[in-house]
Amino acid sequence: MTFVNTSCLVVNCSCSTHMTEWETTMNQLYTYVYLIIFIPGLLSNSLALWVLFRFISKKTKAIIFMINLTIADLAHVLSLPLRIHYYIQNVWPFGNMLCMLCFYLKYLNMYASIAFLVCISIQRCAFLLRPFCARNWKSRYDICISSAVWVVVGLCCSPFILMRSKSNSGNDNTTCFKDLPMRKLDVRSAVSMMVAAEVLGFLGPLIIIGFCTYLIVNSLRQRNQKQQSTGSTRKALRMVRVCTGVFLFCFVPYHINFLLYLMVTQNIITNCAASQAIRHFHPISLCIASLNCCLNPLIYYFLTTEFKQQLSQHSSSVLRGRLMSMESTSSYRE
Repeated sequence: MTFVNTSCLVVNCSCSTHMTEWETTMNQLYTYVYLIIFIPGLLSNSLALWVLFRFISKKTKAIIFMINLTIADLAHVLSLPLRIHYYIQNVWPFGNMLCMLCFYLKYLNMYASIAFLVCISIQRCAFLLRPFCARNWKSRYDICISSAVWVVVGLCCSPFILMRSKSNSGNDNTTCFKDLPMRKLDVRSAVSMMVAAEVLGFLGPLIIIGFCTYLIVNSLRQRNQKQQSTGSTRKALRMVRVCTGVFLFCFVPYHINFLLYLMVTQNIITNCAASQAIRHFHPISLCIASLNCCLNPLIYYFLTTEFKQQLSQHSSSVLRGRLMSMESTSSYRE
């Protein structure tokens, strides 16, 4: 089995010498972006998870899928301090297994997020168009679907770590992430991986979310013509549109670049200028994809009416309880 060192992806050595300065810039880019993501990502997703578990019980609002989406985001966010340490120190002292786990969690978060955004869009669309189905829907159905998503996505993301391996160099125990060598695949395996990642992980979900948006827009248009438009229709449309927006902003750049980047790592693209451009954009696309950890909470905070209602009701009840307690204490003293 042969390996390609991703720290020197281009074949032409004279071309690779121009990448040294970019290596430093890339480390700084990862560091700053992960620092920016970590605190708001941790706080927003932790609060969202607490509220979703504690207060929201309505089964027709894709709550189970939102919980799983939040868990996927938190898993990636909690691995960011180790990534930040590596890009600042340029040394990985935590062992190969933890390196592979952090590397795996990044792609698991990306594709689990895509899958649950699709689930949210489908369910909101289906329940809007088929309200009688929503009445008979059970929460355990969502749990079974979520479990299946985790299994399928977990297995499908395994090639990302199987393609990476420690080399036999002396710096074996100090490298991780982008500095790990990549296995050289045969043409059939490379093409299969590219097609699976693009079709199952990108084009398929994009088509599904787009179709859900179209159905809801069409339903809203028909109801407006009949003057039967309801708030639930508009809310469902806003939610699906936000799912579409998060999907397009976070994941389109990465998947556009993914095909080209894999071709560079497999020496299919050997042109110096093209290889540099593709390699330069790769970390940028990964950083943009990581922003989904901070953007996904928009779905909970701004579009789920139940979320805001329950949160305000809880705050009001706590305030009322404190006021009543103060009044009773005051009366007792008098």
